[in-house]
Amino acid sequence: MTGFLFEVTFFLVAPVWLLMIFAPGQPLTDRVAASPLTVLPVLALYLVFAVPVLPELWAAVSAPDIDTFRDFTARANGAGAVWAQVLAWDLLLGQWMYRESRRLALSPFLTGPLLLLTILLSPFALLLFLPIRALKQARTSPENV
Repeated sequence: MTGFLFEVTFFLVAPVWLLMIFAPGQPLTDRVAASPLTVLPVLALYLVFAVPVLPELWAAVSAPDIDTFRDFTARANGAGAVWAQVLAWDLLLGQWMYRESRRLALSPFLTGPLLLLTILLSPFALLLFLPIRALKQARTSPENV
């Protein structure tokens, strides 16, 4: 059952990603991207994964140690909990990037690949997005107009 739930986890966030990448600027997309509630289904699965291993989870995060964390993520529920947490935070980050891209009028042809990279490797995507955002803000600030 845990393996099945692990597989389902991504499909709970996929519709939001699909809207932001393939339907930017649509009213539905903008409403969905503005809501932090999009992560609730995946956080529900996080609880399903985490509650049965809560003592082990607490041990892994309260006194971080690589061996303890590795042992925790070697458990099916541990890996599932970490995966659900990553997907939730990546989605929140992607929604923020989407909203910032819309606010700054960045091209969907730039934003789409950045959002795809956020799904796969969010730290790299954020490292690319932040300077793009700063440059765009500098170019459109009132003192430059």
